Amino acid sequence: MTMWLQNLIELSSNCGIDIHKVVDVLTYNPTQPLIFSSGLFVFLFLSFSFVYLLFKNHTTARLLFVSVFSYYFYYKSSGMYFFLLGIVTFTDFFLARMMYDTADRFRRKLIVIASLCVNLGLLCYFKYTNFFYEMLSPLWGGNFSPLDIFLPVGISFFTFQSLSYTIDVYRGELKPLDNLLDYVFYVSFFPQLVAGPIVRARDFIPQIRKPLFVSDEMFGRGVFFIIIGLFKKAVISDYISVNFVERIFDNPSLYSGVENLFGVYGYALQIYCDFSGYSDMAIGLALLLGFRFPMNFNSPYKSDSVTDFWHRWHISLSTWLKDYLYISLGGNRKGKIRTYLNLVITMLLGGLWHGASWNFIVWGALHGTALAIHKFFRTLTGRGKDYRSRGIRKVFAILTTFHFVCFCWIFFRNTTFESSMSMITQIFTSFHPEVFTQMVSGYWEVFLLMSVGFVIHFCPDRWQDKFSGVIVRMPLLGKALVVIALVFLVLQVKSSDIQPFIYFQF
Repeated sequence: MTMWLQNLIELSSNCGIDIHKVVDVLTYNPTQPLIFSSGLFVFLFLSFSFVYLLFKNHTTARLLFVSVFSYYFYYKSSGMYFFLLGIVTFTDFFLARMMYDTADRFRRKLIVIASLCVNLGLLCYFKYTNFFYEMLSPLWGGNFSPLDIFLPVGISFFTFQSLSYTIDVYRGELKPLDNLLDYVFYVSFFPQLVAGPIVRARDFIPQIRKPLFVSDEMFGRGVFFIIIGLFKKAVISDYISVNFVERIFDNPSLYSGVENLFGVYGYALQIYCDFSGYSDMAIGLALLLGFRFPMNFNSPYKSDSVTDFWHRWHISLSTWLKDYLYISLGGNRKGKIRTYLNLVITMLLGGLWHGASWNFIVWGALHGTALAIHKFFRTLTGRGKDYRSRGIRKVFAILTTFHFVCFCWIFFRNTTFESSMSMITQIFTSFHPEVFTQMVSGYWEVFLLMSVGFVIHFCPDRWQDKFSGVIVRMPLLGKALVVIALVFLVLQVKSSDIQPFIYFQF
């Protein structure tokens, strides 16, 4: 083996290839996770696609190849912690089989509890150990020194996805898979592995063994989603983040209230473009490979209530929380007071899902309380779920909802509660609107991109449908030219370092 490696290195050197540099690029680097908008991913995906097409008529070989690539993709994001993905996958596959094969209700409950313990146990250890350790530190004198615990990328996503499978089997809503490879493929499928969408087994598993077929419409829409996602992430989100938003949030007390306010507006656009951009690219990549994912965002800042917002924002998570947490707590079946309490508890845990911080808990509590209040007034006025404001009332409702969501983003984005309060204090006590003109002229590129981003977001849905139709109808050369033009634009505006997706930290 050593002789073979030496011969390979010599051959590479003769061809002008630095094998050590190639190895460095292909191995895990904690400062450079593999993301969709990187040049390395484009190269790997093109190579992957060539082999993928070779296995077009060999389903098992194709599933095995994709699964191996998906595990490599996760290795490039989290290093050797990819074994956690294997633990969750193998454990839940066999627990689901055991659950299905027993008729004893008590034993089935014990098995699903075991699945909960494995998934939530891993999540709690890697994500919340230091948080609870710090909370309990006063019990032994208040000396807190954080433990060196690495947070694997996307652990919140694949644990929730696998957990939904075992819960559905327990509820009798899903028959477990007989083939371990199919389940490995489902949990590890790389487009949605590290930042969602959280794809339900009932939606995805029926597609796994279907003959590979990518229609012209699927290919065109896949390219469209990749284009729009890349534009959101690499052009709008990254640029306004590096050149404006980060500066404001790093030192809110150094800026006036009006600058802080527009920093919050900027973050609202940044996180939307970043996360929905990732989801768009994931949906587009899946379409190119012959699979369909559900939409994860639906113009959330057009919402006319906080309830409507959660029907439009991170849809796969909000529906997961509703189906597996809110309903499990009793939903709206145990009286009005219990319904409001269930909403608050669900959003509190949803906030904690995002991170081990009091800021996330406050963020979740604010949204949960707002959901409960909105449900109370909807009940009080006798308005059904389908009620929508009209005219000026709708405009006012959208503006109110948007500003409430932005207020909550302050706690979501800041790393400490003190920073959040500092930003709020600046906005309400040191506004100084006279610096607005100077701010816009000094950051005109940022404000131009923010304007473009909000215009795209608030434009009618039919405009997006028309643009999608144009991309679908384009010949292959036209699609390639659009992608090349976008890549050129990305190169013009990108910062020196690739900006990881925000939701990688969750």
